[in-house]
Amino acid sequence: MLKLQDLAKNQELFSHGHRACAGCGEALAVRQILLAAQPRPVVTTMATGCLEIFSSIYPHSAWQVPMIHTAFETAASTAAGVEAAYRFAKKKGLIQDDIRVIAFAGDGGTYDIGLQALSGALERRHRFLYVCTNNEAYMNTGIQRSSATPYGADTTTSPAGRVLPGKVQHRKNIMEIVIAHDVAYAAQTTVFFWRDLATKVQKALDAPGPSFLNVLVPCPLGWRHLPSETVRLSRLAADTCYWPLYEYENGRYKVNYTPTKKLPLEEFLKPQGRFRHLFGSEAGQQVIAELQRYVDEQWELLLRKQALFGEESAKA
Repeated sequence: MLKLQDLAKNQELFSHGHRACAGCGEALAVRQILLAAQPRPVVTTMATGCLEIFSSIYPHSAWQVPMIHTAFETAASTAAGVEAAYRFAKKKGLIQDDIRVIAFAGDGGTYDIGLQALSGALERRHRFLYVCTNNEAYMNTGIQRSSATPYGADTTTSPAGRVLPGKVQHRKNIMEIVIAHDVAYAAQTTVFFWRDLATKVQKALDAPGPSFLNVLVPCPLGWRHLPSETVRLSRLAADTCYWPLYEYENGRYKVNYTPTKKLPLEEFLKPQGRFRHLFGSEAGQQVIAELQRYVDEQWELLLRKQALFGEESAKA
């Protein structure tokens, strides 16, 4: 089993001194991912977004590994080009190291504007890890809704008011879209569960083809919660089954965390200002009830997938 003290001995490849907001879940995730990636040498690509802004403002950089900043929509295609060039160079004997490629992009650059590049790279079977640091909106440009934004959330382009309750659509299921590409490995996790995250990073990097991680990273600015609540909200997301921890490998689903006591979704929503308008009115309670119904439905569907396409079904 992976031990925290072993991770702590690794080199800090995402260094302190960056300009992330206090309590930024994305900074925590990238640090954990690069700690877990060792001792594999890595090359990274990074789409325009919060991560690029706070980690690489010229002339400073928090990256202690090679990093290519690319356009908002091209993290996957840039990573695919790096991986193809690396394979060619290794075939020619120009490189001997066993290098891994990691692409980082937010939910806007993954679910929306970068979806075509991601789909193409997965279909071409490039061996790279794509990490979606998912804070559920376009936070860098003013907290606009993305297709990862949950139903009922208040953003600048889905404002809550007398006419609308916030965003009126449920979020896109990016995991099933990725899995439909027959990837070597795909998983969902969050920053509270450091061992789960680190283990999945290692499995993804060693997978024999394209791999994908969807990491929930709370954003104090966009979610309007206290910076000190980031890690607790990451756990509440899993304990309410709002954000199930699971993986897909070799055609099999595996749920990695089942809450001892599944908490009501309100426990996750209450600390966040983006859902504050839902509390204290009958209309808001109806939105919460619909969110709870959706979360329960998706959780039960995931459990059925595990039963039908999991390890136990394979043994049977």
